[in-house]
Amino acid sequence: MAKPAKSDRQAKIDQIRKQQKGADARRNVAIIGTCAVIALLIIGAAAFRPIKDWWDQRGFEDTELAAIGAPASVCAEPITESAEGSGQHVPEDQQATYDASPPAFGPHWSVLGLAPVPIGREFYTPEDRPELEQLLHNMEHGFTVMWYDESLTDDAEAMTELRAIARKFSDTSDRRNAFIVAPWTSEDGEPFPDDQTVALTHWSAGGAGETDPAKQVGVWQYCSEVSGEAVETFVRDYPQLDSPEPSTQL
Repeated sequence: MAKPAKSDRQAKIDQIRKQQKGADARRNVAIIGTCAVIALLIIGAAAFRPIKDWWDQRGFEDTELAAIGAPASVCAEPITESAEGSGQHVPEDQQATYDASPPAFGPHWSVLGLAPVPIGREFYTPEDRPELEQLLHNMEHGFTVMWYDESLTDDAEAMTELRAIARKFSDTSDRRNAFIVAPWTSEDGEPFPDDQTVALTHWSAGGAGETDPAKQVGVWQYCSEVSGEAVETFVRDYPQLDSPEPSTQL
């Protein structure tokens, strides 16, 4: 009579083990499935932003620069400050100090392939923006930089308008299209004055063809909103040739 009892216990043990294995297998499948879903969500999220940005820009393909965003009246009048003697180069491991937010001139790096930033890209985010010392060298070569306060990254409409403006300057074969849109963050320095959210800057030689260093000025124009009309006027008044080093190849 003992053998059947032992056999019954063994059968129960085997059944429990079988059930446990089944539960383990289902749990493993669930874990793998969850990981796969998370991976797909991560990949999808990474792909969604560029696709959405591209889709949002389609509405501006046939829109003139001046018609993007708010009218120029949202911007203050341009202001200037002497930039004489501010074009010195500093080592790339040295960070420069700038008084203005953002700077329109000043010491900067000079490293082939790094500073100035090579042409071919017009829009940067807080995650991939070059260092200020790099962008200042671009400005010495005539670039206008359109800075946007990092708070605008939460404003989908403003970001779409900024990207649309940057795309209007994407013809890199034309050196007059020396234009970059870049963020200004709390780590860079003080916020823009008067709670403005956008700033246009240019390092002017004092006029196209001007060679007297004493006439160099930095130019700023602050805006409360994104304005393609203001950009159009600003780059016309302060073109790429109006810069300390307009003919130097990037």
